[in-house]
Amino acid sequence: MKMKDTLHLGKTKFPMRGNLPNREGNWQQEWEENNIYERRQKINEGKPTFVLHDGPPFANGNIHIGHALNKISKDIIIRAKSMSGYRAPYVPGWDTHGLPVEQVLANKGIKRKEMTTAEYRRKCYEYAMTQVDKQRDDFKRLGVQGEWEDPYLTLAPSYEAAEIRVFGKMAEKGYIYKGMKPIYWSPSSESSLAEAEIEYKDIKSPSIYVSFQIVDGKDLLDENTSFIIWTTTPWTIPSNLAITVHPDFNYVQVNADGNKYVVAKDLLDEVQEVLGWDNVEILQEFKGNQLENMTAQHPFYDRTSLLILGDHVTLDSGTGLVHTSPGHGEDDYYVAKKYGLPVLSPVDSRGVFTEEAPGFEGIFYDKANPMVTDLLKEKGALLNLDFYVHSYPHDWRTKKPVIFRATPQWFASIDQFRQNILDEIEKVDWIIPWGESRLYNMIRDRGDWVISRQRAWGVPLPIFYAENEEAIITPETVEHVAQLFEKYGSNVWFEREAKDLLPEGFTHPGSPNGAFTKETDIMDVWFDSGSSHAGVLRQRDELTFPADMYLEGSDQYRGWFNSSITTSVAVSGKAPYKSVLSQGFTLDGEGRKMSKSLGNTIVPDKVIKQMGADILRLWVSSVDYESDVRVSMDILKQVSEVYRKIRNTVRFLLANTSDFDPKTNGVEFVDLRSVDKYMMIRLNEVIKEVRDNGYEKYDFLHVYRTILNFITVDLSSFYLDFAKDVVYIEEEDSYSRRCMQTVFYQATVAIAKLLAPIIPHTAEEIWSYVKEEEEYVQLTDFPAYQVYANQDELMDIWTAFMNFRDKVLKALEIARDEKLIGKSMEAKVTIYPNEQVKSMLTATDANIAQLLIVSPDFFEVEEVGKEVPEEAVVFDDVAILVEKADGPVCERCRQVRSSVGENENFPTMCSHCAAIVEDEYPEAVQASFE
Repeated sequence: MKMKDTLHLGKTKFPMRGNLPNREGNWQQEWEENNIYERRQKINEGKPTFVLHDGPPFANGNIHIGHALNKISKDIIIRAKSMSGYRAPYVPGWDTHGLPVEQVLANKGIKRKEMTTAEYRRKCYEYAMTQVDKQRDDFKRLGVQGEWEDPYLTLAPSYEAAEIRVFGKMAEKGYIYKGMKPIYWSPSSESSLAEAEIEYKDIKSPSIYVSFQIVDGKDLLDENTSFIIWTTTPWTIPSNLAITVHPDFNYVQVNADGNKYVVAKDLLDEVQEVLGWDNVEILQEFKGNQLENMTAQHPFYDRTSLLILGDHVTLDSGTGLVHTSPGHGEDDYYVAKKYGLPVLSPVDSRGVFTEEAPGFEGIFYDKANPMVTDLLKEKGALLNLDFYVHSYPHDWRTKKPVIFRATPQWFASIDQFRQNILDEIEKVDWIIPWGESRLYNMIRDRGDWVISRQRAWGVPLPIFYAENEEAIITPETVEHVAQLFEKYGSNVWFEREAKDLLPEGFTHPGSPNGAFTKETDIMDVWFDSGSSHAGVLRQRDELTFPADMYLEGSDQYRGWFNSSITTSVAVSGKAPYKSVLSQGFTLDGEGRKMSKSLGNTIVPDKVIKQMGADILRLWVSSVDYESDVRVSMDILKQVSEVYRKIRNTVRFLLANTSDFDPKTNGVEFVDLRSVDKYMMIRLNEVIKEVRDNGYEKYDFLHVYRTILNFITVDLSSFYLDFAKDVVYIEEEDSYSRRCMQTVFYQATVAIAKLLAPIIPHTAEEIWSYVKEEEEYVQLTDFPAYQVYANQDELMDIWTAFMNFRDKVLKALEIARDEKLIGKSMEAKVTIYPNEQVKSMLTATDANIAQLLIVSPDFFEVEEVGKEVPEEAVVFDDVAILVEKADGPVCERCRQVRSSVGENENFPTMCSHCAAIVEDEYPEAVQASFE
């Protein structure tokens, strides 16, 4: 017989390696076949509802690591809520319209102009649906559960109809209007852009100072004087119609090296330095309002520019005289409108000059910059040309610069309900506090919303035009269009003539002949996704309005958070969400933005195939998502090491409870040993902390750290460290062993439940080895936490003991370094305590030597006040003497014991081990050990 056969060495089939890439798919298939998501919903019927409304990702390409962070975070919250007594349905969605789909089709060689709009849109639809399928598979492989076979799609007829009704309600309230004013225009997209679609990047631009010679100085200024303007967009000089000055600023006419100019007095020194003037004489000084209605000659066109007044003029830079092109600037437009100036915008949708800019026809606006400066130089109007780097608006999809361009567009007037939105923002629970001020300021400062887009793939604006060009948007026409979209989809708009889209017998005073046309623009895709409160929350029986939470990346303060609250308040007066949680962006391991050009992207599919989805999910729980988070394969490998630690700890717990039945072998808390009670209290503290300050506050990092700390510090470094001397050595049904197994089992069940939202695949694997009634851990609730009698007193004792233990371990380490001992079992330890330590050791009511993993025959606690030997390690409240234990080693328990050999049947065992073997293995008396 082998000596190890007398030990209760734990055995389990729970594998050491997770082999997640090969096994997760099978688990997911099992969950799907067994309707785990649906069963969870059924279990929670009638309970309080928690609705996390999914912000729709764009259906284009496989998912990236940012998608993984977002969807896993949502899944963790949904699972945690489901296990916390909430009915928490999850309806995933997709944003399916927009320019990126059109760009893909163009890259595939599909020529939009060679087919009807309806035919082209069908191809867009087909492509978008393939991308939905692709991303759906990707998300499901992450272990995300939800209504995957019935998601919401912004191209779905019911959704489009709901969006049309949102538009109709806004029009009915007078919020929708058509205007001709400068807006962000993307030549690369050939479409207008909303503020939410703008991002800023540094570019290098020309900086020019230009002189405009006075034509009519209103008897204040003579004609051989020139106004000086400064601009960084030379290409807008062809559309200059005015020069704006501030009515209250002081301006001066100067003689500079023999030429007369007008500039703002406070900027004269700066202008002199830039233009290199040597001799400057101020001829006269006057207020800006005295320059009103003067005229100046355009530098190269046969027309004059009007001097006008505007409060937007500043003294931050330039000359105090602002070059004004009403067709290419928002401030320019508004100030010029007061003076009845036309809106000249001689640039087409591609950013190319039209015939309205003679000499520049057919030239791309940016390429016209040097041509304009050359012409200004030729005309003697260019006073200075330089270049500088500055922040400039770009199209956030194409990453190309945008321009301000005046075109006829449809707008939503934010001014009319801006205060209502701001009031609703203040009622929302902003889980990241700065989110409130960020969105508040954006809404407060934003202009009217450009909702029309000059594209094909989107939801058409349900607007008709009469013969006199009057726009027709009535409740009757809008509802009729909504019903058509509900039945046929929005493509019906492009398949039928306008008269066939209007209600039967519809007439209008503006169309005496009964002829009508229809709008060809589509709605901004942010209007699409921003209408999901109407198209999803109000339409799905399992959901509620408003949603309990919106969770997306921090860029959505300008996007979905923004458009959703705007449309929702516009039609219902209420925010669509009760709380908002935002996350930072994913960066590489060095903190750089991920990009294909840098080669630093992390593809979730690659991680899953190498490590498994649970590693990605554990990574999500390990980062502080409030700010930008770093991820790399090296970081994920570190996470996989943490996973291995969790797995190995659980494997030890399972192995050492394989002969334990909680119903028949479990020990009630009141009957546990003191140390076991301590561990049960710690376990319950962990349960409470994880639930109340982790999941309840959406702080996954706190969950991760709390559980990991319990596993590594409380279990591995303490409880499981000395456990082998009990669960391996003691009799199978011994009190001490069953006490520890009770704690082991309860800890295993709690860990499986608490980790289920984060690593559900592994949690289910653990669950298959425990003896619980529920078939799946996903169908259980979180463990309830208990408060035990006298637990505070007990915790004080054991907290003090753990402090004492640290000092003993320090003394043992010193002895080990000095080669006095090897393992702690070889040590003879003598404790010289003060009164408090002595009382604490008594109060623990425990086998102190066992807890410290030293031989009980060579462990002694001296009386208080006994003289401390010089060689002892002295601390503030205790001194510890470590010496070499002198005696035989028991071959079974490996402790140095004076009783080794006392039992003649087992000469190499201590009396304690011999008694156990004699009782449990009587056949060993007759056999010898190998």
